[in-house]
Amino acid sequence: MVSSVIVHNTKETESMINSLLTGAKEKFFKTAYFIIMEYGRRVLEKPADDVNFIQMPSMIEGKDFIQCVRCEQYSKKCEVYLPSGAYFCPHCIELGRVTSNGLLYFIPEKQRPLLSETCRWQGTLTSAQSEISEKIVRVINHHSKLLVYAVTGAGKTEMLFRGIEAALSQGKRVGITSPRIDVCVELYPRICAVFPDIKVLLLHGESGDYFDSTLVICTTHQLLRFYQAFDVLIVDEVDAFPFVNEKVLHAGVKNALKDKAALIYLTATPTNDLIRDVQKKRLEMVTLPARFHKSKLVVPKFYWVNKWYQLIENGKIPKRLLKVMTEFFADGFPFLIFCPVIEWMKTLTKLLKKVFLEKSFTAVSALDKERVEKVQKMRDGHYDFLLTTNILERGVTFPKISVIVLGANHRIFTKAALIQISGRVGRSRKRVDGKLYFLHDGKSQAMLAARDEIKRMNCLARRRGLIR
Repeated sequence: MVSSVIVHNTKETESMINSLLTGAKEKFFKTAYFIIMEYGRRVLEKPADDVNFIQMPSMIEGKDFIQCVRCEQYSKKCEVYLPSGAYFCPHCIELGRVTSNGLLYFIPEKQRPLLSETCRWQGTLTSAQSEISEKIVRVINHHSKLLVYAVTGAGKTEMLFRGIEAALSQGKRVGITSPRIDVCVELYPRICAVFPDIKVLLLHGESGDYFDSTLVICTTHQLLRFYQAFDVLIVDEVDAFPFVNEKVLHAGVKNALKDKAALIYLTATPTNDLIRDVQKKRLEMVTLPARFHKSKLVVPKFYWVNKWYQLIENGKIPKRLLKVMTEFFADGFPFLIFCPVIEWMKTLTKLLKKVFLEKSFTAVSALDKERVEKVQKMRDGHYDFLLTTNILERGVTFPKISVIVLGANHRIFTKAALIQISGRVGRSRKRVDGKLYFLHDGKSQAMLAARDEIKRMNCLARRRGLIR
């Protein structure tokens, strides 16, 4: 049975459909089955015979180890042996099991149409943003690599629009990827609104079916299915977990690129490895230390809260937290409370529900299946505040928000995480400041380093004349 979602209009596919109609016309029209053409993808199931594909081994076998061709990771044979006598790859199994007695089928990328005048964005860039936007276009034209190091709220997405349009006009396939589902979900409607004539594909573990598209937004895990697919690949939040320490995801990025392709990294908190690549001239970097509204970054204030987690475990709300929350309510703006441990967050949520009976709020974490809906409700103004783990540290924007980091000295709150969390505040023209409080029971090096970095970027922006 031929399955799927979208018709690929080629002579070969037309021939296949005609043959189907000859023998079972009535059944075809009742069931309406079509074929997916997964260009630039390596699939586990053999495509139809009239589809142009390349057959390749799924694994490379050594004496004691086996290497998966799809994700390039090695496994000890004794640990991945199957009763059938074959081996499997545990590293990318969530995308379908690769076994040594199976094959991978690669459907080469097709020639894409030249799509002109696709961008419908009506906004304007600052002079600093325009310089970076033009640099991105040059990188795309020359198939080179670029790191865009821009503070949170600098308008990184808007700076991409001109480059994406230039790529589409040249018949190039563009991929935008991020380690975080929430980032992809946030990007998707923005990209769709700016490129309304393009059917944009959104791919993540909870998304719908695949269809062929020239413009793809996906998690870095989903890249493992692509192979020599993209002329342009943009990796947003390149330093985020789990991408930053996962070799398998880096292999996904490498393999998803064509031999001649542009690779663009975006982040507000570059890793030491990225900076080292810049210093060794393996990667070019541009820096933007200011936001589009030309106001300085909000600097966190530190507040001591003695034994805050012990109080929560004993069913009590820290008095300093209640005082800060009351202050935030008086301001009339929504706010986020970041909590380092899910169980503490759940306990605190129950305690707060007994105190703030008239307030609307909830909690979200990576384990919450309704987190996308809850985040949207927060964005739409249905909640007065939202408790969250560091799942919302980056990639999501709430207008006019303030932030409390409870237990800011906890080890889960690294320097990068605290900078990203701080970046949720003051992003909107409607409120360029906002309040940002770190509640702690002992200043950590990460807290101090994050505050120093925010101050440093403000000084750099002031010297370059980028903030008022």
